[in-house]
Amino acid sequence: MKKLSDIGTIKDILSRHGFTFSKSLGQNFLINPSVCPRMAELSGAGEGVGVIEVGPGIGVLTTELCSLADKVVAVELDKRLLPVLEETLSEHDNVKVVNDDILKIDLHKLIAEEFQGMGVVVCANLPYYITSPVIMKLLEDRLPICAITVMVQKEAAQRICAEVGSRASGAVTVSVNYYAEPEMLFSVSAGSFMPAPKVDSAVLRLNILKEPPVKVDDEKKFFKVVKAAFSQRRKTLSNSLASGLSLPKAEVNAILDNSSVPLNARAEQLKLEDFANIANNLGD
Repeated sequence: MKKLSDIGTIKDILSRHGFTFSKSLGQNFLINPSVCPRMAELSGAGEGVGVIEVGPGIGVLTTELCSLADKVVAVELDKRLLPVLEETLSEHDNVKVVNDDILKIDLHKLIAEEFQGMGVVVCANLPYYITSPVIMKLLEDRLPICAITVMVQKEAAQRICAEVGSRASGAVTVSVNYYAEPEMLFSVSAGSFMPAPKVDSAVLRLNILKEPPVKVDDEKKFFKVVKAAFSQRRKTLSNSLASGLSLPKAEVNAILDNSSVPLNARAEQLKLEDFANIANNLGD
C-alpha cells in the first residue's frame, strides 16, 4: 500500500470508493507524513499493548499503530469507510474495525474481549465537535487503560493542559485533572489535513491516574460544583455557584467560608482541593 498520507493516494482511494467528506462528522484526513508515526510512538503502543483507535478515517494512524502494537481495534462510526479500511489495512493481520459510535459502545466489554493479557491505550485523531464528550467518556468510564493520546483543536488542547488555578483553565481542565495528568506533546498545522480546517491542532496525552488526586465524598456533586463554578466565569464564584446550583447566596457564602475559599474568588483561581472542599461541604 502506498503512503496513506499522500494526497494522490488519498484522492485515488476515495474516488474509487465513491467517498465524499462529511462536514457533520468533522472529517479531515492527515496528509502530513510525519504526524502519525510520531503520534503512534508517543501513544505508548508497543509490544504487549493493545490500542483502541477512535475514528480511523482511511487508516493513516491505524497503519502506524499496527506496526507497533500487538493489536489495534479501530472504532469507526461512518460505515462508508468500512470498504476503504478493508483495502488500506489489508496488509495487517492485527487489526479489527468495529462500526460503532464511540459514545455508545461498551468499552469495558470490548477491552475484555479483544485485549486479554495486554496493557491498553487509546489513540485518536478526534473530530473537533466531539472532543470533550469523547475524552470525558473515556475518563468517566474508568477503563483499564494506561493513557489516552489524542489530536484535538489546539485551543482545546491548551485548555485541557492548562494548570488548574490559572487563567487559561476551565471546567474541562479541572475534570480531566481529576482522572489524569495531561501533557501537551506537539502542535500540528492546519495544512497537515485534507480538507484543511480553519485552525491548528495539537496532540496531547492523558496519563491515567490510579486514584484521583483529591478525596471527594460524592463525585456527581463535585462535577456539578465544577460545572456551576465555570458557568459564568466572569462573575465571582459566590454568584456563579448561587446561580448554577440554585442556592441562596448566603448559603453559598457560608459553604465557601467553611471551605477556606475567598468570597470574591473566581472559578479559574481555584485548585482541585478547593473544588473538592466546596463539594464536600455542600449539603444535600
